[in-house]
Amino acid sequence: MKKALGTLLLICLSTSAHAGENPIGFHSTTLPDAHNDRPLQMVVWYPATTTATPELVGDNPAFVGVPVVNDAPPVAGEHPLVVLSHGYRGNWSNQAWLASALAHQGYIVAAVNHPGSTTHDRSPQAAAQLWQRPVDISRVIDAVTARPGQFGAVSNHRIAVVGHSLGGWTALEIAGARFDSERFAKDCPTHPKLSSCSVYQQMNPASRPDSKTRLSADLRDKRVTAIVSMDLGLSRGLTDASLTALSVPTLVIAAGVPSEALPAELESAYLAKRLPAASSTYVEINDASHFTFLSLCKPGAVAMLEEDAPGDGIICEDGGARSREVIQQQVVALIDGFLNRSAQN
Repeated sequence: MKKALGTLLLICLSTSAHAGENPIGFHSTTLPDAHNDRPLQMVVWYPATTTATPELVGDNPAFVGVPVVNDAPPVAGEHPLVVLSHGYRGNWSNQAWLASALAHQGYIVAAVNHPGSTTHDRSPQAAAQLWQRPVDISRVIDAVTARPGQFGAVSNHRIAVVGHSLGGWTALEIAGARFDSERFAKDCPTHPKLSSCSVYQQMNPASRPDSKTRLSADLRDKRVTAIVSMDLGLSRGLTDASLTALSVPTLVIAAGVPSEALPAELESAYLAKRLPAASSTYVEINDASHFTFLSLCKPGAVAMLEEDAPGDGIICEDGGARSREVIQQQVVALIDGFLNRSAQN
């Protein structure tokens, strides 16, 4: 009973926190492809005009959702677009907190489940097509910009990609970074505890010559005007030359809590050192863990996660006195401020 009351309280708090703010519209759909090999689940949050009662999305027994109104009419005018890319084994709801906060600031925010590397789709064949992740983002940009009547019009000069973990790598790739599979393979024996290496081995994206070629290709989308990486992985495989030449404004946010699996000095900080100083910003949040960038955990979530998969309780752990909610408010402010500054330059 106590657990149920705690869950109800968090839901009420989440709903009431946005009660005085502008409503958020929400739409979920599946994007087909020509060969039906890679249909994409896409969701969109957008500024809306409605008096309807919001419902929670991204809510489950372990994680707190956000209030939205399904298919509400959009606010007129142009809006900046942000596309979110989740991490390995993640899904679109992981950064619903960020999507909701940005939508309240006037952004259209879209997210996608990347086939093969999402919570409910672990297809080895799809996961091995790592180069498809940036293509997924381009397909989302196509879909959202084509529907101004449904989501609002997108400002063509304000299209950003924000990614967490493997999603951070995806954001770098769509901005023009290039990946060298041989470089990465040689580096991993030196850093055997990096989760990037174990995840890469599981996906095995460079197992064939044609796969290696596609993975190293230029995957940029020139419509993207800014990117944000939140505690990314695989950065050690990105080439120095492509990072030095990266002209798209880039915000790199690192989790500062010590970690053997994703240490800032070997991933985010290492990336930031190789980016152009004039167009990049690096911020390390000392009390953020890799999982601080996921949804807020409900009371009892740790026990539930541990029962389902021992060790997964770490998902609810942060690294200091501040709550995850407070740290996420800092992250929202960092991203919003960065995107606004980028638009002015």
